[in-house]
Amino acid sequence: MKSLGLYIHWPFCLSKCPYCDFNSHVREKVDHKRWKAALLRELESTAQEQEGRNLVSIFLGGGTPSLMEPDTVASLLEKAKSLFPTADTLEVTLEANPSTVEADRFKAFSAAGINRLSLGVQSLDDKALSFLGRRHSAKEALQALEIAATYFPRFSFDLIYARPEQTLASWKTELSEALGYAKDHLSLYQLTIEPQTVFATRFERGEKMIPEEDQAALLYETTEEIMRKAGLPPYEVSNYAAHGQECRHNLLYWNFEDYIGIGPGAHGRITQGKIKWTTYRYKVPETWLEAVEANGHGLQASQPLSALERLHELTLMGLRLTTGLEIERLSEETGLTVEEAYSSHSLDLLEKEGLLKRTTTHLIPTFDGRLRLNSLIAFLLKKSVPQDSRS
Repeated sequence: MKSLGLYIHWPFCLSKCPYCDFNSHVREKVDHKRWKAALLRELESTAQEQEGRNLVSIFLGGGTPSLMEPDTVASLLEKAKSLFPTADTLEVTLEANPSTVEADRFKAFSAAGINRLSLGVQSLDDKALSFLGRRHSAKEALQALEIAATYFPRFSFDLIYARPEQTLASWKTELSEALGYAKDHLSLYQLTIEPQTVFATRFERGEKMIPEEDQAALLYETTEEIMRKAGLPPYEVSNYAAHGQECRHNLLYWNFEDYIGIGPGAHGRITQGKIKWTTYRYKVPETWLEAVEANGHGLQASQPLSALERLHELTLMGLRLTTGLEIERLSEETGLTVEEAYSSHSLDLLEKEGLLKRTTTHLIPTFDGRLRLNSLIAFLLKKSVPQDSRS
């Protein structure tokens, strides 16, 4: 039975962070009863198209899904389990922010069925939190982590580093403190400037928002060294975990497996026969809500992915993993050998430069390759099969 993931998007936040390009919106009031009914309705209508699939993970993301009523979360999880066969090891993740009000709700979310928490700490330095536009303090973050450890068998938290003027010494201190609270997973993201964000506007005005390339590389290298020594090696470019504690839901994305997405702006990837479909929901919360109430779903578009599109997505996702891109999976999805997909010359050159390792089963980016991953991927895809070979 082919496995399946479920992503549920809650689009609302108390404020918009200046670095964030996610589909998140600030609203003074939210009709929780109406939103609960709409999410349940879209879940049921979407599940009817995927009968018999084995549900292995549920991820509630946003936005800030910890602003949802715990009763809404409980109802969605109960409905999902009634609609799909579920794995004994079903992973149910909720993203949360560590403000005091939300931390007090952790017990209720645990009772609702959440068994993994992903906490958006972002920094343990108050000055950095202010720069990042966060509403909580470092003290509140640490209190939230202590509560999370009480109620959730698995939890992770995010930190953003490579901030402007951040020194190597200060990052070592911050990461060391974080490891004192971590359990078996950490997500450590270098700050990036995303288009159409407040940070992008400031960057375009000439403000220094990110460190020089050499400093960013040193921070990344030091991060990996510290995390390996702590028993949390990298399994993806920005994610570190003890063996067996990787985020199963995100692995579905990175391994190009199937998942359905409900809620405003949620995407999905669904295989039917030999065709992989991509689905898009309406992004604007009110538009999505009205569509669900009128039609039973907020689906804006459903399109088949061409062989070239599948190749591009497999490459973008698979090479983020430290285990690399599975060659057999590449062949299954595109009908191409690895040499047909990228050209032997390109692969040989990347190997010679020490950026990529080829085995009989995988294409694996080296550490230097992960440092230059965007360039590595762009080079491979530039040499990929021509546009007219799509099917």
